Amino acid sequence: MTDANDSTPAAKTKKAASWEATATTPDRPATPNRAASKSGGEDAAGSATMPAAQGDAAAAPALGHGRGMAAKGPGPSRRRLFGLTAAGLAAGAAGGLAGGVALGADSNPPHPVAGGQRRFENKVVLITGATSGIGAAAARLFAAEGARVAFCGRRVGLGQAVEREIRAAGGEATYIRADVLVESEVRDFVESAVHRYNGLDVAFNNAGITIQKTLHEYSAEDFDRVVGTNLRGTFLAMKYQVPHMIRGGGGTIVVTASSNAVATDAGRAAYTASKRALVGLVQSAALDYAGNGIRVNTLVPGTTDTELVWRAAGLESMPADARQVFLKQWAGSNVPGLGRLATPEEIAAFALTLASPEHPYLTGAQLVIDGGKTAHA
Repeated sequence: MTDANDSTPAAKTKKAASWEATATTPDRPATPNRAASKSGGEDAAGSATMPAAQGDAAAAPALGHGRGMAAKGPGPSRRRLFGLTAAGLAAGAAGGLAGGVALGADSNPPHPVAGGQRRFENKVVLITGATSGIGAAAARLFAAEGARVAFCGRRVGLGQAVEREIRAAGGEATYIRADVLVESEVRDFVESAVHRYNGLDVAFNNAGITIQKTLHEYSAEDFDRVVGTNLRGTFLAMKYQVPHMIRGGGGTIVVTASSNAVATDAGRAAYTASKRALVGLVQSAALDYAGNGIRVNTLVPGTTDTELVWRAAGLESMPADARQVFLKQWAGSNVPGLGRLATPEEIAAFALTLASPEHPYLTGAQLVIDGGKTAHA
């Protein structure tokens, strides 16, 4: 991988060309052994192996599904990703950029239709992992529908920027720094938000990370980091959210899992274990609190165009235009059905649907939104 600080035109050209990497076998492309936060990576820490993340996207599952990518050890082969040949990637990126053509089934994915609804007027909404990606998109959408939004994440600069953006658009939002791995910070985030806005109606628990390696290459620390963030972090959030909802007479909780909870690939033992466990956590919690008027559901997104995906694939230093061509070419071959990645806004809009009062009979469910990815045999 080239130096991310190269900024001259010549350096940028060299960076794009550097993705003509040494190939591994076509059906088992490899990725760097790194952690990726759903909120863009640095939410967890300022390094590639992060202790936590305050997710986006969230959402967003690691790239690949069956034919996608599997983690290998260090070495030149890590740059051969997603089952695309090096020559094909170079040609596709060069052709797409030169001609202004975006590759994939849909170069301009539709935006969710905004109906001007105010389903969350004066409702208090808490979101974990919302400094970028799916979480940030959800914060904007909830606020646009009248909610008072409190959200957390570790990346202070990004969190403050999302808060400013929402307020500038006329919404109400407060960013509170918190790491879902730290119980006291989760508790303080929830208590501060409830105190500020005088209640809690909706929680969107979205924080998460991935570290991709073959199972025996995980250290116990790696495994604990992923499961601790994705599963234990959600447990902690719900532990402190639920009592406020009970006192308030009910509420709605939406938890971000992943299409890897339905079908996964090599190199994702920790991530898949944590995401499948969330399904069970939600099912049990839905039964625990149905009598308290609290609905709990799992959002199961497919591969989403977020920093989590870029980081998991080792694409974060790739020029943005080349990265988009690359992702669109990959999605066209690896996402049966719509043949493209989801946008954060599409997944966030579905989170709002699950959190809304429109479906009062919906609880304990796992709702998949993956463009057809898991429909493929």
